Amino acid sequence: MPRKKSSPPPEAAAAWRLMFEVLMSSGHRRTASLVRRGLTPNDARALWTLDVDDGRPIGDLAREWGCDPSNATFIVGRLEKSGFARRASHADDKRVKLVFLTKSGAAVRDELRDEYHEPPDEIRALTRKDLATLARILAKVGK
Repeated sequence: MPRKKSSPPPEAAAAWRLMFEVLMSSGHRRTASLVRRGLTPNDARALWTLDVDDGRPIGDLAREWGCDPSNATFIVGRLEKSGFARRASHADDKRVKLVFLTKSGAAVRDELRDEYHEPPDEIRALTRKDLATLARILAKVGK
């Protein structure tokens, strides 16, 4: 029987709610970055999980993306049509198709990452001291 989680301390719930609100309020910037490139959020997620040198089978991608293989195939097809991904047969098993990120796809992923990492105005407006404190706290969370 699964163990029931205890309620988080009110401070943890408040902090998470505030972090989530900051993330969601800046979502329009991420969406605009995708729209300029003709990408969907699922396309962006795919770009983050593909590699130029190491191909991945569609089935593995579908499991990681939490979707069925036909949906993963559709996403890969969109990226292929845009020139951001390519498929190739597995060297040992021609029935298995591997998906690779193209150099163009890697460049777009890097552009998106750079844009996503630009802090929103609400973060830029903080004092250096507050920014240092925030960065220190978030670094603890990320470990």
